[in-house]
Amino acid sequence: MSVQSDFQEKVSACFRPWQRSFQFWVRAVDIYTGYKVFQLRVGFEKNAQKQEAMWERQHEVAAEKIYNMCSDLGGFFLKVAQLIGKPDLAPAAWVRRLVTLCDQAPATPYNVIRAVLEKELDQNLDELFESFDVDPLGSASIAQVHRARLKGDKKDVVVKVQHPGVQELMMTDIHNLQAFALYLQKIDIKFDIYSLTKEIEKQIGYEFNFLREADAMDRIRRFLYKNNKKSPVMVPRVIRDIVTRRVLVMEYIDGTPILKLGDEMAKRGISPDGKIAAVARQNILKSLSLAYGQMILRSGFFHADPHPGNILICKGAEVALLDYGQVKDLPENLRLGYANLILAIADGDAARARESFKELGIDTLSKCEDEQKEMLKLARGMFDTKLPPGVKMLQPFSEESSVKKIAVEAFPEELFSILRTLQILRGLSVGLGISHSCAEQWRPIAEEALYNAGRLTDIDMKRSRRHRTRRKSGK
Repeated sequence: MSVQSDFQEKVSACFRPWQRSFQFWVRAVDIYTGYKVFQLRVGFEKNAQKQEAMWERQHEVAAEKIYNMCSDLGGFFLKVAQLIGKPDLAPAAWVRRLVTLCDQAPATPYNVIRAVLEKELDQNLDELFESFDVDPLGSASIAQVHRARLKGDKKDVVVKVQHPGVQELMMTDIHNLQAFALYLQKIDIKFDIYSLTKEIEKQIGYEFNFLREADAMDRIRRFLYKNNKKSPVMVPRVIRDIVTRRVLVMEYIDGTPILKLGDEMAKRGISPDGKIAAVARQNILKSLSLAYGQMILRSGFFHADPHPGNILICKGAEVALLDYGQVKDLPENLRLGYANLILAIADGDAARARESFKELGIDTLSKCEDEQKEMLKLARGMFDTKLPPGVKMLQPFSEESSVKKIAVEAFPEELFSILRTLQILRGLSVGLGISHSCAEQWRPIAEEALYNAGRLTDIDMKRSRRHRTRRKSGK
């Protein structure tokens, strides 16, 4: 590289964060003001059907703008697309457009990846690997993965390599999002979304250290395999002597991405609407949900990023959970407080839900008469995966939403990982066409956690077992 081109590259790198910030703000303000102006316009239309058609067109226009912003900027905004493009939370037009962004992060050229690998591992690639696929299996916002085989081994491995220079740009994006969140929080949304963006910043910061990810993968794998006759999910085994901050090597697991499950079933002549497919989907969701119930409530240390790109369906409908860059180690008081909230949601106990919110440090301000009823609705909307009867999509900031009736003034950053995990699991449940309550499935695990902590007695446990037996028998 010449001195002139090197200088130009340095100048370009200096201005890149400013350029990205400008592009974000121009586009974000355009999308937001578009909706605010539309809200005024649609208010003049009295016909409900025409209103619905107008909203659908507005969502389609906004979806195209959000897609273009996330696609053009890439990096962190691909994660934003994953977060907001969920079928239970976002308008259908957003979901249809954003779901295609999950696996579209641009790949780093092979020659750059090879240079990173040889520098990190201090070894020539040909000396270490028998074979190494030039084309990546996939590329995400932080890293890309390649299939390979180590010298003297008969099984394939996956090599995860960090994109060079991505960390600085991603932090710029997060700080812009935090400023936008503060603005929305002050003028429009009565929810502490700024704290959520602070937790996002902390969690994504961890993702750049693959040594930490390897430790997390090992810890969760040991926990799940030790606490079950058969682990509800498969966790890749780390190849321990080939891990650095920017390179991670693990066993290769063969499977179908969950978003392509329907296509795979069709190839095998299985009707997506048939009984076999329905049973498979139920088992997949129950296995994934059980793993999370055990991780969150029994261990407190859990995988915090179950978006569809991290889930493979393997032979026999077994589930493999990938990518341990985002994990959370929940403090004991929050683990037990959340266990108490699970019991409140599962039992429909509004008073207990209110008590649990206080224990968890979630500060609320009631703006309605029937506070307890709305508090339970809020708890279910935030921390359970089952949608209310007849509801296909939550609208958390509509006028009828519990968030509008009970303002969430403070939300502990540590709880965001649970909230995000539950929202993603709910999106998967809706996407699979299954009405599933994780609170009901996790109830025995929550009771066990509270019992072991001395917060439930033997009498409480017997009473609970009788209650569950009566509910199952329909009495």
